Amino acid sequence: MTQPNIVLPGPVDTALRLLEEAGFEAWVVGGCTRDALLGDVPHDWDITTSARPEETLLVFSDCRTIETGLKHGTVAVLLDETLLEITTYRVDGTYEDSRHPDSVTFTRSIGEDLARRDFTMNAIAYSPTRGYEDLYGGASDIEQHLIRCVGDPETRFTEDALRILRALRFSSVLGFAIEEKTSEAIHALKERILHVAWERIASELLQLLCGKDVYRVLQDYRDVFAVILPELEPCFDFEQKNPWHIYDVYTHIAHSVESVPPEPELRLAMLLHDIGKPETFFTDDKGIGHFYGHPKRSAQMAADIVHRLKLSSAMQQEVCTLVEFHDYPLEATKTVLLRRLHKFGPETLRHLIDVKRADCLAQNPEKTGADLDSLSTIEHMLDVLLKEKPVFRVSDLAVGGGDLIALGMEPGPQMGTLLEDVLEQVMAGTLPNDRDALLAYAKNKGMKP
Repeated sequence: MTQPNIVLPGPVDTALRLLEEAGFEAWVVGGCTRDALLGDVPHDWDITTSARPEETLLVFSDCRTIETGLKHGTVAVLLDETLLEITTYRVDGTYEDSRHPDSVTFTRSIGEDLARRDFTMNAIAYSPTRGYEDLYGGASDIEQHLIRCVGDPETRFTEDALRILRALRFSSVLGFAIEEKTSEAIHALKERILHVAWERIASELLQLLCGKDVYRVLQDYRDVFAVILPELEPCFDFEQKNPWHIYDVYTHIAHSVESVPPEPELRLAMLLHDIGKPETFFTDDKGIGHFYGHPKRSAQMAADIVHRLKLSSAMQQEVCTLVEFHDYPLEATKTVLLRRLHKFGPETLRHLIDVKRADCLAQNPEKTGADLDSLSTIEHMLDVLLKEKPVFRVSDLAVGGGDLIALGMEPGPQMGTLLEDVLEQVMAGTLPNDRDALLAYAKNKGMKP
């Protein structure tokens, strides 16, 4: 593989030069070199150096520095308004918590520093003056689209269990295969993931779900996903016995995940949308399988999962809404769309269309053609309707609570009920959104002048 010179941003190049001029080695390392070799533009630049933290501080004494990471050898330097993290070569101690080293020892050897890293593709260092330092064949593995641990895989995953999910995330996002021994260690040590904080698990999971090869990873490592989401396991190989479905529940789920746009809320919603099916399954007298009530049950289970993952309140609500209503009827009529806009809002309604389409694409293609056509029609109608700035919220009405109070109505639940009634009449087309017409309707509903 031809290894191109990496074009470094000015502040990064300056930092390397200053360290070299002071008599130290300095390299960019990790994800930035990997991305450059893949032909992508790196966004984050990690610098490693033979300089000890106190020596790094002296080199950049004319710059603003932040010393919060000194214990682990990291100095943050503000150079030309760019914040750079510069870390001393180090050797990690033991990992008692399966996540963080208990101690670090600084070293002058770039080789010892690279030996502690997770995967060969992330263990490549580059210097404009020294070229590449690739002791573990990372460039070759990148060329072969292969994820391989540095050294012994079981050691790497035992040290830091998050690396298991990182391997799966890289595999999904980059489309790389996982080398055999690395893969075997992932399966063998999967339970160690539970040592990782749920916030970190969630971060890796959401990125993984948005990868281009997510279907393959979900299938090949379903036992790993069952560790963090045991609710998925009953779906494995669960035959649906329904002409609308040609896949078992879990395979249907995996297909639906890859079929929805790669947005975290959508991908996670598809992963969870049918997890309630095994609990709600029954067959009729013809042997046909049914899952009545599964959206509600799936949403209940999804609520527990998104809480466990410590997602933001907004994401939790969006995912659970999409799961609960993924079978909710949509019709290509203005009145129905206005009611759905009132219920969900524009963004969630668009997400719901995406979810329903992905669900169809993961079913029997001989059965879903009409449904897919209908969803395309609904989507087009929604686009047209929203350009008209329609009335679908109480706040869109030409009258408000103050107008009803002026008519003599007391604030309270009755006022809210009346405004919802007025909105329904406007959405149905039986009333224009005109102030006088709406006030007259309110009076006719029993209001006193």
